[in-house]
Amino acid sequence: MNGKDAYKLATTEEEKPKLIPTKIWKCKNPECKAWVREEFAESEQSCPICKGPMHRSMRHLPAVQNKIKRQPKKPKSEFDF
Repeated sequence: MNGKDAYKLATTEEEKPKLIPTKIWKCKNPECKAWVREEFAESEQSCPICKGPMHRSMRHLPAVQNKIKRQPKKPKSEFDF
């Protein structure tokens, strides 16, 4: 198998994440490429890179999991190390 075949195997449709329309804040400065997902933005979001103004937009992005499910702590027994 050559390098091209390995690349094809690594980029199959099954491995690509599902993209969903996502609300974002995007920097208004054309030279700045910064953007932030709306769910992680502040109420009056300014650009994290150039500190300029931002506007709302949409982008197709993979879904993120915001909540981390923590496992309940087990009671310590005298045999745990």
